Amino acid sequence: MSLESGVLKDQKHHDHAGVSLSTKDVDTGAQLVAGLTSTLHPDEALRIRRKIDRHIMPLMCILYWVQFMDKTTLGSAAILGIQQATHLTTNEYNWLGTVFYLSYLVFEYPQNLALQRFPVGKWMSINIFVWAVALASHAACKNFAGLLVVRLLLGVCEGSITAGFLIVSSMFYTRTEQTLRVGYWFLMNGTAQIISGFISFGTLHINTKGFEPWQWLMIITGLITLILAISFWFLFPDSPTNAWFLTPDERAKAVQRIKENQTGVENKHFKMEQMIEALTDPKTWLFALFSALDNVPNSLTNQQTLILASFGFSALQTTLLSCVPGVIEILTIFTGVRLAARRPNSRAYVGALYFVPSWLGILLVNLLPWSNQTGLLISQYLTGVSVPGFVLSLSWLNSVTAGHTKKVVTNAIMLSAYCIGNAAGPFMWKTQYKPRNHVPWAVIGACYVVCPILLLVIRAVLVRENKIRDAEPVDDEEEYVIEKITEDGKRVEVKVDKEFLDLTDRQNRDFRYVL
Repeated sequence: MSLESGVLKDQKHHDHAGVSLSTKDVDTGAQLVAGLTSTLHPDEALRIRRKIDRHIMPLMCILYWVQFMDKTTLGSAAILGIQQATHLTTNEYNWLGTVFYLSYLVFEYPQNLALQRFPVGKWMSINIFVWAVALASHAACKNFAGLLVVRLLLGVCEGSITAGFLIVSSMFYTRTEQTLRVGYWFLMNGTAQIISGFISFGTLHINTKGFEPWQWLMIITGLITLILAISFWFLFPDSPTNAWFLTPDERAKAVQRIKENQTGVENKHFKMEQMIEALTDPKTWLFALFSALDNVPNSLTNQQTLILASFGFSALQTTLLSCVPGVIEILTIFTGVRLAARRPNSRAYVGALYFVPSWLGILLVNLLPWSNQTGLLISQYLTGVSVPGFVLSLSWLNSVTAGHTKKVVTNAIMLSAYCIGNAAGPFMWKTQYKPRNHVPWAVIGACYVVCPILLLVIRAVLVRENKIRDAEPVDDEEEYVIEKITEDGKRVEVKVDKEFLDLTDRQNRDFRYVL
């Protein structure tokens, strides 16, 4: 099959062996599976997947829980007295929410390049360690300037987490499995809200001279993160090709298992042509626009406790009531990803469906009488039901992008757009709009109308592209070989499947987009 120019470099043609490729052109998994002719038995594939689940899913879930709890400590600390203790104005408080995402945005692309260049698990561990130190340092801050610095550091480190997890998910799991696994670790955000609420409730009862409850909150969460950073360094794998918990035979089978993705494992060499393709691919920017608009309402995270308090609830009631959105997030993400995984090609439809309750919540929170405390509370909770849309978009983009450099660039763009939405959001919550906040709610409502439409547009674009590919004539497969060293030290040329050539989704015309 002919491939687009620029795909295969440093290659020689052999009359008898097909196209011989340099190892830097192909995927890292190619060396493990090159020459394998036997089909992996479903029972063996399931056994390996379960082994992978046991070793990496708990760590991914715990880290996602901890990182979300850590970055929302600002919202929790607001009800524990951080604003008064550090003399923050409303504008300064909003800036602390924004600056986190600004530094996240600035460092997102460098973080993604580092994730390609360095071992994924080790690089994330270093970032978690710095994150832990910065979080605990909040307790020593006396003013806006000090808090600004530590929030900047949190944003820098955060850039490695979601991007790293998306890369790891595509390395170890098939496309259907990714939808579920991304959902499982993302729903830990909800768990974080619950546990954070209880930790806040507990710290509210700590009475120590010269050390306030909000400072205890920062120290406790910082210590939890520090323990996790050390655990990650020793336990989290960098790739299925060198995972410590898999035998050499299981590593080859783990790579063979994800062959159907047609995305390979990883390639440590940055390919400029793949970056250009990512920047010129329309779906990259459709996903980015969705990501930006869907995360403007995420500013509710830091406003949640303040809004609940404005309904007339006490500090103690507010810390406990702020756990409920966490329960809602867990239930909606779990049901959303299960539904999308069970019904083939339904990601856009399921994501769009979950925006409907949020529209209802926004209408009610604006139209109900201010005296209707219970109704306002339920309305506020309903606005958080739309989360599955973003979770499904993350796993969806991961599944429809091939080529390791292209995947790194598209992830960086998607998460940069996520930062832009999150950075813009806090500025809606101005003092003059309180207590009803009609203007912020109107902006959130507009975002939630456009977002499901974007999901359906993305689906239509991918359906059209699949139809174009289905209509193309099938060329004769060309054989590709790489040099492999056998156990007795001999150099032999062995066949490698096209799935491990590190081709992009555009270059590989056999690639079909999941919907």
